[in-house]
Amino acid sequence: MSENIVKLEGVSKLSQYESLLVQLKSLLGGETDVIANMANAAAAIKEVFGFFWVGFYIVRENRLVLGPFQGPIACTRIAFGRGVCGTAWKEARTLIVPDVEAFPGHIACSSLSKSEIVVPLLHEQKVWAVLDVDSDQLDTFNAVDSEFLEKIVALIQMNEAL
Repeated sequence: MSENIVKLEGVSKLSQYESLLVQLKSLLGGETDVIANMANAAAAIKEVFGFFWVGFYIVRENRLVLGPFQGPIACTRIAFGRGVCGTAWKEARTLIVPDVEAFPGHIACSSLSKSEIVVPLLHEQKVWAVLDVDSDQLDTFNAVDSEFLEKIVALIQMNEAL
């Protein structure tokens, strides 16, 4: 198991994600505790990219409940279909929001969050959690983030014991 995450300097976002994915495969490989894997994945993503907030919400009794995260305190519960996280849960698809203020029904857990990407975790085609990543800059996320964050959540799902 790795004891630290190597952050490459002076390379593209794509190269950073490629390196991070290899490291996460090693770090998460063989660990079946989903909370441990979520915690390490959130920490690694935050460490490599320095995003404002990185974390997971887990479906509990028809609400998204705050799970492992890195960043300032956050909303504890989110209703189905509310905000970016609740909408990604409802639609069971990744959402990229370049400006959270322009998103209908955005939940402002922090006024410092400016853009966001939310990736659902699926089991038997049903969302059981979401990965939420916020930036304090507008228009931070794109197709590269979507592709690699989806690969990261696939690693978590592959190793977890549901």
